[in-house]
Amino acid sequence: MKDIQAHINGLRHDFSKMSLDEDTLNANPFKQFEIWFQAAIDSKVPEPNAMMLSTVNAKNCPSSRIVLLRNFSAKGFVFYSNYESQKAKDIELNNAVSILFFWPELERQIRIEGKIIKQTAAESDIYFNARPRNSRLGAWASPQSEKISNRKILDDLFQKVEKEFEGKEVTRPDWWGGYVLEPERIEFWQGRPNRLHDRICYSKTFNNNWEIARLAP
Repeated sequence: MKDIQAHINGLRHDFSKMSLDEDTLNANPFKQFEIWFQAAIDSKVPEPNAMMLSTVNAKNCPSSRIVLLRNFSAKGFVFYSNYESQKAKDIELNNAVSILFFWPELERQIRIEGKIIKQTAAESDIYFNARPRNSRLGAWASPQSEKISNRKILDDLFQKVEKEFEGKEVTRPDWWGGYVLEPERIEFWQGRPNRLHDRICYSKTFNNNWEIARLAP
């Protein structure tokens, strides 16, 4: 244990690849996100759409997990989930959430905070129907976040659903669909030497414009 602790305390990495300057930023945070996301794709960052979603439950305890971004626009950032999962229960009680993208290959992260709404059923249907068949079957089979005694139960549920839909189209279950995070704050973070990182924050104003400010690291 002491060796691990010493190793952790000795971990050091000085960020020096790029900088983030107000003069080169796009005034639209969604355009700036698109620029950085494209750079992550071009740099072949593994799973560039993986993001940490943080919610708060009824006891005000936070919970985080990785989900996948599936779309974004000026309306917000979209991901999909079982509406009976733990994250969904948290969102039902408190729809203020945050998501975090971290791309260490580029020494960048993006923090996004705002309120979540559900996608329309029609929008969720479009995405669900585009998924691989086994992924659609998995959505029906998994009682997400519920306790199960062993792996066999999950495998048996999948086989049962597979038989039920044999020769049929796998439609979207009512308890599964999309969420849209409507951002109120978006922060772009670029690693810099000596821990003096660049942090630029867009905050939505009362008239739905965006105020841009630099934050101390």
